[in-house]
Amino acid sequence: MPHPHIDVAVLTLNDRPAQEAAAQATLLAQSDVGIRVVVVGNGCRPEVVPPDALTVCLPENVGIPGGRNAGADALRKAGGAADWLFFLDNDASFPQHDVLARLVAEAEQHPEAAWMQPRLTGPDDATTPRRWVPRLRASDPGRPGRVTSMTEGVVMVRRDAFDAVGGWENTLFLYHEGADLGWRLYAAGWSGWYAAGIRMHHPLTAPARHALYHRLAARNRIWIAYRNLPTLVVPLYLSVWTAITLFRAASGGGLGETLRGMREGWTTRRAQRHRPMSWRIVYRLTTAGRPPIV
Repeated sequence: MPHPHIDVAVLTLNDRPAQEAAAQATLLAQSDVGIRVVVVGNGCRPEVVPPDALTVCLPENVGIPGGRNAGADALRKAGGAADWLFFLDNDASFPQHDVLARLVAEAEQHPEAAWMQPRLTGPDDATTPRRWVPRLRASDPGRPGRVTSMTEGVVMVRRDAFDAVGGWENTLFLYHEGADLGWRLYAAGWSGWYAAGIRMHHPLTAPARHALYHRLAARNRIWIAYRNLPTLVVPLYLSVWTAITLFRAASGGGLGETLRGMREGWTTRRAQRHRPMSWRIVYRLTTAGRPPIV
């Protein structure tokens, strides 16, 4: 029986060469699958590239969604596109040799799922921050099930579903692109699956380490709500989110940049294409465990 084929897209800024080399070594060690790799230099020429991998050199940093799309496009244009796309952070690693093969096997058990989400942990193989669990009930990260969002840096997506909805949303640049893509995949009739028994590793870093975090996270929440939700749901979703976000920002820092992002998101929301999901999709998201008001 032939091995399944997976196309893998990796982004780089050439900012962590040692970690990239280590991560790529675990990727190349994956067994019982055929893999093809593209390394996308987001405003640079990639310096750490596996043998026989494709490379894309973007003249400027177009953001994570745009860089991932560039990688997916390059793999498509190279011909013989695989059934699956795996998007891999350049500092994420595979702790076992059979991670990709197990994800494909899991996908075969859930043909309704457009994406397979492994459980992401720290290098200790146990610690999973709440933000890495793609559902509301995050206290038990070892529980598998249907999900409506994704941990974008380690996720496997069906190529036909990804292409059908237009891939990642480039304008978001960074943050919440997984929620946006998940909603659009649900709107197209798919769902997502959290394969909690399959682990991947990532350094335990905080998103706030990026200078743009507070502003872009706030802006993009408003954009993805306007892009995807029914008009009547948008104010409810944003009211709940605003209350939670302002509380966290006031106690944890970043309040000024958060308010700036909220203002930017609200005043520019109409530049986003408004394609509201149906009420049937709102119901499906709710039954999957995450009604689109939180």
